[in-house]
Amino acid sequence: MVTAIGNFIAMLDSSSVTLALYPMAVNLNVSIHQIQWVMVAYMLVLTVLLPFFGKLGDIFSKNKLYSTGFAIFAIGALLSAFSTSFVMLISFRCLEAIGASIMLSNAQAIIATIFRGQRRGKALGLNGCFVAIGGVTGPALGGILIHYFGWHSIFLPSVITGVLGFYFAKQLLPHHINTEIKNFKFDYKGFIYFTISLFALLLAIAQGHEWGWKSVRIIILGITTLIFGGLFYFRDHKINYPMINFKLFKIRAFTFGNLAVMTAYMAMFTNSILLPFFLQEIQGHNSMTAGLLILSYSAVLSVVAPIAGRLSGKYGSRYLTLAGASVYCMALFLFVIFSTKAPMWQIVVASGIMGIGNGLFQSPSNNAIMTSVEKTELGIASGILALSRNLGNILGVAVTITLFQSFRNLFLADGKIYETAFMYSYRITMCFGILFGLTCLTFAYFAYKDKAIRR
Repeated sequence: MVTAIGNFIAMLDSSSVTLALYPMAVNLNVSIHQIQWVMVAYMLVLTVLLPFFGKLGDIFSKNKLYSTGFAIFAIGALLSAFSTSFVMLISFRCLEAIGASIMLSNAQAIIATIFRGQRRGKALGLNGCFVAIGGVTGPALGGILIHYFGWHSIFLPSVITGVLGFYFAKQLLPHHINTEIKNFKFDYKGFIYFTISLFALLLAIAQGHEWGWKSVRIIILGITTLIFGGLFYFRDHKINYPMINFKLFKIRAFTFGNLAVMTAYMAMFTNSILLPFFLQEIQGHNSMTAGLLILSYSAVLSVVAPIAGRLSGKYGSRYLTLAGASVYCMALFLFVIFSTKAPMWQIVVASGIMGIGNGLFQSPSNNAIMTSVEKTELGIASGILALSRNLGNILGVAVTITLFQSFRNLFLADGKIYETAFMYSYRITMCFGILFGLTCLTFAYFAYKDKAIRR
């Protein structure tokens, strides 16, 4: 429950802030383009630090590390609530991201440490259920708070939950330190190489559609990624205390499983980015109605995820993950064939089917990936798994926006009216989402060819 709440408030905060970007821009007197950095900076800092904090989770007692994450997150949220300038808000959001990174990178490892077999799968499924509830609750709670108390108030639930989480994490999570790792040394130089390389990569992906993929800034970031990534790789192979043990990637379930998770999130975000625009721009629904129509996704996910997690612990993950990826593709195909006047029930059903696919895929894949590594590597494995999810999020958003805007502009230049240009580009981009789903299906097939070994 403690780890699930950590993921819950991270999702709640993120979804609430998305809704608050416009009033933030107006109040702080910045452009819509500038205010996007409230989200971009948060995601960059959170994602870059995931493997680092995952590695620390293999070394230090989990109750101290995870409670520290809650504390930093709560302090960052409190300071964000009292921000009076754009620079202050960005700075405190980065502080929040550090706390969120500690929690997200270690949640799966803590669950895998405490639970075994069928109970592990069920616990991972319940964790996924809380993430889904956070995604549903965020916009609704955020909308109420913004309407009555202003955008500063959206951070207060995170402060209260963070304080409670700090206390219970300190009391309930495992206190022991990993005694199998002796004379621990931290590779600071490798950490710097890795951080610079990954930050440059993520910044290029996040801003490529704004700056232009052939712009000088993107090319410089690409070169930086290659140089420092190469330095990190060769250094980690030379020293006997690497930050990331590359031997993990010799494990088929671990490598292909993480690739499957990344492409699954790319497929999901193709839909989650474009569907709200379709509902509001083309069908004319207000934001509340659009949110209610998409609600079936999270509602179904919260039911299916615990069941799929329990079944994966009992029977293995192969067939569940293959079924989940197949259902992704089926749901995305339904969105492709939508007309401009698609009735509400079709949207609800298609969103619900997408939720079934996610529920069938995520918990079993997480279970199989965490089960494939040794106990001493659970922390770094959890960090890499979280990195795969976030990288899939960022790639999904960047690729979807780039493709959609490119196709829409092409059709508009060809003389199509806006609605027609929108629908053509919407359908083509959704087809790319199906391609991501099929890629996920392929990776899942190779990842889980054998029944999972339940440690």
